[in-house]
Amino acid sequence: MKQITATDALALSIPERIQLVEDIWDTIATEPEPIELTEEEKRIIDARLEAYHKNPELGSPWEDVYKRIVSRQGNG
Repeated sequence: MKQITATDALALSIPERIQLVEDIWDTIATEPEPIELTEEEKRIIDARLEAYHKNPELGSPWEDVYKRIVSRQGNG
């Protein structure tokens, strides 16, 4: 297989570049590698999960969180 350089990709038309990116993404999506968490990340997740189980009403539904994020983007 011939290796494609960034220069090669830039020589493609925009629709061809979009297709190239889609093709690359498809190869990644079909062969996902597990993401390894660090011990610190695992501790943070465990602590947050424990806090949620102790007091689930303190959390926010995803829809509310999403609205807050989107509204902040317009104010930045």
